[in-house]
Amino acid sequence: MALLGNPFVGNITKQMSPGELVQAIRVDIAGELEAIIGYEAHAMSTNDEHAKKILSHIADEERQHVGELQQLLYILSPNDMVLTEKGKQEVIKQQQQNFQPAMQ
Repeated sequence: MALLGNPFVGNITKQMSPGELVQAIRVDIAGELEAIIGYEAHAMSTNDEHAKKILSHIADEERQHVGELQQLLYILSPNDMVLTEKGKQEVIKQQQQNFQPAMQ
């Protein structure tokens, strides 16, 4: 059942701690990613070109939201940024090695 009639459903009843806010932002990022998947699935499931175009545009807007939320997460939790960058560098290194397993 949709809860659209109550504008206070999503309100938090207390001030969040810094850690709780970081977790909430992570949940928000997951929600945006889930929305992208849904919009793209709907676009792939129709032959209506207008619908495809609009749904793809909306999915791209959600990608921008992911970037905004991710940057906010990095501001609130610099360690997330450090570890994310470390992971990116690992993939770049593997890519430069053409994804070949490391020799031991």
